Amino acid sequence: MADLLAIGASGVRTYQTALATVSENIANVGNSDYSRRTINVKEIAAPAGTFTAASAMNGYGSVAAGVNRAADMFKAEAVRSSGADLARTEAGSVWLDRIQSALTGPDLSTSLTSFFNAAKSIAADPASAAPRAAMLENATAVATAFTATGDALAQVTADLDATADQAVVSLNTLSAALARVNDGLGRVGANTAQSAGLSDQRDSILDQMSALVDVNVTFDAAGRATVRGGGAGGPLLVSGISAATVDYARNAAGTVSFAVLSDKGDFSALVPNGGALGGIADGAQRIADARDQLNDLATSFVDGVNALQAQGRDLNNAAGQPLFSAGAAPTDVSVALTDPNGVAAASVGGGTRDNGNILRLETLRTTGGFEGKVTTMVSANAAALQNRNTVAAAQGAIHDGAITARDAATGVDLDTEAVDLLRFQQAYSASSRVIQAARDTFQTILDIR
Repeated sequence: MADLLAIGASGVRTYQTALATVSENIANVGNSDYSRRTINVKEIAAPAGTFTAASAMNGYGSVAAGVNRAADMFKAEAVRSSGADLARTEAGSVWLDRIQSALTGPDLSTSLTSFFNAAKSIAADPASAAPRAAMLENATAVATAFTATGDALAQVTADLDATADQAVVSLNTLSAALARVNDGLGRVGANTAQSAGLSDQRDSILDQMSALVDVNVTFDAAGRATVRGGGAGGPLLVSGISAATVDYARNAAGTVSFAVLSDKGDFSALVPNGGALGGIADGAQRIADARDQLNDLATSFVDGVNALQAQGRDLNNAAGQPLFSAGAAPTDVSVALTDPNGVAAASVGGGTRDNGNILRLETLRTTGGFEGKVTTMVSANAAALQNRNTVAAAQGAIHDGAITARDAATGVDLDTEAVDLLRFQQAYSASSRVIQAARDTFQTILDIR
């Protein structure tokens, strides 16, 4: 009689746990950070040497032997890998878009065109004051456009630094959190609810890390993750309960670098091939290239115009003085000439009606190709941005497909849970009836006595 009660009680406990697990699954339907749980139900074997009719048929009841967490390491890795690729492309697109705004906002190309066209007006009437004044106004517009474009690129660089610093802080925070999860996984037993919950946290952290940098992940028997950044040969970010620290730096040439400081004080280079850090590195190089091209353009323009000024004579028959000056940066351009009469339109010995020198500006315009170079910069960046957006769309589809495949293996399906819920409810009810039957039988025996 005691065996019958024990069998029924074990069934009630087992299927109560199973029902709680199903309820937890249903509560987390649609939660991408949750993996479906199932209960491993085992029969309690009869003790060795014991034989009864009941034990021969059914053993000594049932027990919830552990929590099984649905997982597919290959599909999870596909999500992380595709997510890192997508994050790099999207991050790179952000900085290409910012470069595009910096190059087009001040409208440098239009200002250059207006300046050279104003020089043509002086050539038509070298002695007139109006076209000279107009040329100085357009010179001011060109100087302002160069400065504004340079300042805009400098602001993009500053924003990239701030974004990189924040990304590194986030990565370090995630690494430290993963080390704590590893510590927890080493303390709890396998196939427990605590282990399943920590494994969910671990995988969520790994997904977030892969959005920042491409990671190579391996697991030990307890489920603790060892993470390397930048691929399988990259430096350790997390090993057991130890987490490294990532630092960011950018040199004067605009090239960025990432260094990993281990808990032992060792430095090693991190070369991100994916994630937001990879996109930041790409963006920094693009910004540096755009800045170098703009600096070269500004230097060539200022030096070229000033050289022509020095070759001619102004309206007072004096040697031409510099029209432009540059500051600390080549794009910090300002107008040095304030008197319209100072425009050196005439050739040496040509007189006030001579336009020989101002005509040379058109030659400089052609050979220097200033407007064309600005247009080329803008169009090349626009083409790169469009290409990145196209790639991002394809990578986004790949990433979505990887998530769908992973969730099909690990996510909660309400139809399946409904079947399990009904099955476990019936098993729970049957176990309760076993207890009731044992109770009624025991009471009947007592009444007979």
